[in-house]
Amino acid sequence: MTTRRTEALSRARIVEAAVELLDADGESGLTFRALTQRLATGPGAIYWHVANKGELLDAATETVIAQAVDHPQSGPRDGIRTVALGLFEAIDRHPWLATQLALQLSRSPWGTVTPRIFESIGRQVRELGVPEAEWFTATSALVHYILGAAGQNAANARSAAPGADRAEFLDAVSKVWEALDPDEYPFMRAVAAQMREHDDRAQFLAGIDLILGGITR
Repeated sequence: MTTRRTEALSRARIVEAAVELLDADGESGLTFRALTQRLATGPGAIYWHVANKGELLDAATETVIAQAVDHPQSGPRDGIRTVALGLFEAIDRHPWLATQLALQLSRSPWGTVTPRIFESIGRQVRELGVPEAEWFTATSALVHYILGAAGQNAANARSAAPGADRAEFLDAVSKVWEALDPDEYPFMRAVAAQMREHDDRAQFLAGIDLILGGITR
């Protein structure tokens, strides 16, 4: 009993429970009342570890990001792809994460999340042989692409109707594109079949490779 209660009241356990609530019900579902019910404890025990909801959201974001970027590296290109895919999948699994990352990058870039993301990518950019004067620009381009593309992918998944079949949805969109006016939308008609058959993760990684190609060139 003592061991279980100590675990339940640790900061790590509180943050873990917060992530579970965020995954289930989004930011609106993360309340101290819901947290005390999930942990079977009183609010005072939680306030001992975290001062408010904002601190709890920051801690949950930091925990998920640390897990996403903490991978063994095997060369700079593979390292960047691994970190990028880790972030892509984390944002896909945690629907609330994209918004929190945007807030972290704009509101508190001096916090722990922004440096962790930039460090995990920037080290690999440096190892690619990029001139030091271009480290920040190259790393920023990669980070903004990763978070933007991953966030859009997660938003697409959330906006789909419950139980919707992805293949059927893409097929329907593709048919609409193919029916566009050929003079006004020649490009859209030309890529309609490619959109129908694309894989989200493969497309995401292809974008990483395009940026890396430009950086290394």
